[in-house]
Amino acid sequence: MTKVKICGLSRAADIEAVNDAMPDYIGFVFAPNSRRQISPELAANLKSQLHPDIIAVGVFVDAPIAQIKALVQSGTIGAVQLHGTEDIQYLRRLAAEVNTPILKALAVTQKGDAQKWDQSPASHLLLDNAAGGTGQRFDWNLIGKLNKPYFLAGGLDAQNVTDAIKRVSPFAVDVSSGVETNGVKDHEKIRSFIRRVRNG
Repeated sequence: MTKVKICGLSRAADIEAVNDAMPDYIGFVFAPNSRRQISPELAANLKSQLHPDIIAVGVFVDAPIAQIKALVQSGTIGAVQLHGTEDIQYLRRLAAEVNTPILKALAVTQKGDAQKWDQSPASHLLLDNAAGGTGQRFDWNLIGKLNKPYFLAGGLDAQNVTDAIKRVSPFAVDVSSGVETNGVKDHEKIRSFIRRVRNG
């Protein structure tokens, strides 16, 4: 069964929505310059309200490893997603410091982009378009064969997620703007998205 991640949660109402719909993962964005960025304090408060079976993923861009480690140790996040220019050495250092899944986000613009990271220390890849977080799809034909499990992101919504799963069989699908209305998480869109993933 394909897993689901709802990213960019920032309000108590968002937590209520996911506690009702029960995705496998949710995302707290700590990356600066993101409109969905939240503080560690707010993330900790939201996490305290989150159903214990849902894994909270922290989204970072070129963050100091100490910052990530602190959020893991506090229990605010249970997985790490890297969206910056983090290299193999950074991933090795991070993996030595945190005992959690590490997702490395990649911009897939041509064949072979994902394969370069197939042997990396990341536990999972996250495949997105060149400007992640825009809600725009990329060409799924560019993914190619991968041994490492991956999250598919970029332009997914309830209308196209079933086709995406049938075509590329990702480990998980990741959505943010596709379950929003006017930039705010929409409870019914979250429910509909997860229903489509699980029921086809």
